[in-house]
Amino acid sequence: MRNYRYGRYVYGPDPLALPFDVRGAVDEMGDAILAGANPADALREMLRRGFGDRAGRRGLDDMLRRVRERQRGIRGSGRLDGILEQARALLDTAIGQERAELFPDPGDEARMREADLDALPADTAQAIRQLADYDWRSQAARQTFEQLKDLLRSDVLDSQFRGMRQVMQNPDPQAMQRVKDMLGDLNEMLAADARGEHTQADFDQFMERYGDMFPDHPRNLEELVDSLISRMAAAERLLRSLSDEQREELAQLMANALEDAGLEAEMARLADALRSRRPELDRAGMSGSVQMSGEEPLGLGDATTALAELADLAELETALGQDYPGASLDDVDEEAVRRAFGRQAVDDIEALRRIERELERQGYLTRNAGQLELTPKAVRRLGDTALRRIFSDLSFGRAGDHDLQDAGQAGELTGTTRAWEFGDEQPLDVPATVRNALLRGGRPASGTAVKLAASDFEVVETERRSAAVVSLLVDLSYSMQLRGTWAAAKQTALALHALLRSRFPQDAIQVIGFSNYARELRETELAGLGWDMVQGTNLHHALLLAGRHIDRHPEHEPVVLIVTDGEPTAHLQRDGRSWFDWPPSPETVELTLAEVDKMTRRHAALNIFMLADDARLSAFVDNVARRNGGRVLQAAPEHLGEYVIRDFLRTRGAGRR
Repeated sequence: MRNYRYGRYVYGPDPLALPFDVRGAVDEMGDAILAGANPADALREMLRRGFGDRAGRRGLDDMLRRVRERQRGIRGSGRLDGILEQARALLDTAIGQERAELFPDPGDEARMREADLDALPADTAQAIRQLADYDWRSQAARQTFEQLKDLLRSDVLDSQFRGMRQVMQNPDPQAMQRVKDMLGDLNEMLAADARGEHTQADFDQFMERYGDMFPDHPRNLEELVDSLISRMAAAERLLRSLSDEQREELAQLMANALEDAGLEAEMARLADALRSRRPELDRAGMSGSVQMSGEEPLGLGDATTALAELADLAELETALGQDYPGASLDDVDEEAVRRAFGRQAVDDIEALRRIERELERQGYLTRNAGQLELTPKAVRRLGDTALRRIFSDLSFGRAGDHDLQDAGQAGELTGTTRAWEFGDEQPLDVPATVRNALLRGGRPASGTAVKLAASDFEVVETERRSAAVVSLLVDLSYSMQLRGTWAAAKQTALALHALLRSRFPQDAIQVIGFSNYARELRETELAGLGWDMVQGTNLHHALLLAGRHIDRHPEHEPVVLIVTDGEPTAHLQRDGRSWFDWPPSPETVELTLAEVDKMTRRHAALNIFMLADDARLSAFVDNVARRNGGRVLQAAPEHLGEYVIRDFLRTRGAGRR
């Protein structure tokens, strides 16, 4: 018989473990949400930092840092005018070699040739054009001049077709003819596509013939066009980054090289075809200039490659920044990430995308009209987290029990018993009941049943939990954010919801937010809620709503908690509109105090938590306390949750018996 042993997996990361802890991601978002952020900002912040999963994925900020380091590296790699310097150096070398060949010759022809060389224009492109038909006396000069023309041809072609320099390493008529054939076939393929006649088979056949000229290995015509347009735009940016004199000189050199190779017409046709496919190319892709800080001269192809990569990195930087309306990780081009940083970076991006997808799939996030929202499941978790943090600061034990020791079957067992009375619903204490019967009647004979009487029955005592109707009134005015108290108020509201849901499910809670108007706030709204950038603290309207909530539960103990940083400055008029005035109008104060008096008649004590040390607010709340009998507490924002929860539990424990 085969034996099996089971134990902890010790050969590396658990292969069955999830790639990341979704609930841990909710908790990380919760830190920002409980600090006052909305869900979208909290998710974006987590993706920026990166989520600390077992694979150690990088966040967007780390990728942005790498992008910017790469940009600095490219900008410091060389000078854009390197091709001009290289061309001038080869031209001067050829002319010097020709002069050295002519100098020993005493004949007039040699002097005439020297005069022609002396008359060459200072502009490199024009000098090369004039020397195109020059009959070099020096064989070395002829070879140098041919080397110059080959350099210009390969660099100009490489600036449009990346990798063409390698194709043209051994320039010969056959190689140049193959380039001409490629350009002709490419233009025909673009024309056929414009007519709607192009097929993927045509592209595959094209790549079969000319694939070595396209090291990017495009999979279809669109990818090839994207690559060509990227190079074309980079070449234009290169020209725009040079001085006017350099730009004119380089443009002429490029034109001379194409004309010399017999490619001028096909290249012009290609440029027109690309512009017709992407009209935005002239507006966006070719605008602006780039400053390079390096010392080494770059060839035309290398400079174009550098500028094309800088353009890709700029787009990648924007996408990774996620600082534009409607930003999404789907905007990040995986191919650009792969080209810049390799496969691991693509995996990092995909891991970040999976976090967002998994949060939605597992029911923590949802989208409503394009807005990211927390689901009730996520809000409950955040509330539980907020409550745990608050309880960790409380000094007393068994927080949350508010009991009556007489009757009631819904409470916890107290460990004591009493004699059964008619109408009791508590569970029977069977051992105590049998013991009473034995003590009364003595031990029965073997096989005889124990006879019970009504007086023998004992019931287990339980705590009877009274139900409460709770109204938490939270100031949403802009001053709450200015004073840095809004995050504490949000955390407190979520924690109170969690407390009632877990420990007092029989209670009825209502959270009311008030600024110029008051409104009821659902638990799912609280997490993503922000302050109101309006004038007015309409406590009058908030008390009206709280009174209606209490009236709907007449058998419950009323508990009213008010969190504010300012005196009431607005009230609700008869027509339902809000009236604001500063300093508060007598009517605002009068109507607010009238609602306070109604609360007093409902036996609802108003416990007010002041979040500002303001003389006018202090005078108002002291007046409320005298009229109502409630308490006033001045709480620092960091202790608000602790004070509110503690006061709620104290109020519930001291409720009606």
